[in-house]
Amino acid sequence: MNGSARPLRVALADGRGPVRAGLRERLERLGVVVALEAEEAQGLLDALQLQPVDVVLAGTGLAGVDGRAAARELHAAGEHTPVLLLGGRDDPIRPPPAGEPQVYGMVAIDATPEDLYQALVHVLALRASRAQVAGGLASPDHGNRDDARPAGGFSARELAILRLLAAGSSDQDIARSLHLAEGTVKSSIASILDQLGSRDRTRAVLKAINLRII
Repeated sequence: MNGSARPLRVALADGRGPVRAGLRERLERLGVVVALEAEEAQGLLDALQLQPVDVVLAGTGLAGVDGRAAARELHAAGEHTPVLLLGGRDDPIRPPPAGEPQVYGMVAIDATPEDLYQALVHVLALRASRAQVAGGLASPDHGNRDDARPAGGFSARELAILRLLAAGSSDQDIARSLHLAEGTVKSSIASILDQLGSRDRTRAVLKAINLRII
């Protein structure tokens, strides 16, 4: 597989310097680039117009508003970068709340680097799956076509499987959605991992998203 994944770029939005410093240290251990930091919502919006990022991590310590309110302000201003909310200590990774299109989930403010990584992968996968919903990418016809290889050597079937992996589908779910045998799904996933040079599915999905394969 040619090409290399560009680093994931994030913005840290929280009014508490020590909180941002701790998050920055954990993110940099993951190879994530902290492209910008902001202490209040308007400053975040202004910075994003000059320095686009993949994900905004927004805490409760923003001046004047909390992370959820800041996400609403971004959305109202036409800035649609996904927002991952930073919750209280020991909060589990949570799915996005209903009725909050800008918010893609919540992760504990003291999350381990591994949990932060999983949360960021979830955000990127959810963004990719939302963007592909209208295209019907998991349709039976799409899943059974294995001819053209439109993206870096991936077949149409492999791309469909990658997108379903990004959406969190199990092997059984993928097999059912694409009308394939579960063994075929497993062998296709093994091929996908090999082509992406990834040890596991989570890293494969993140790399595919960063390379704009899905």
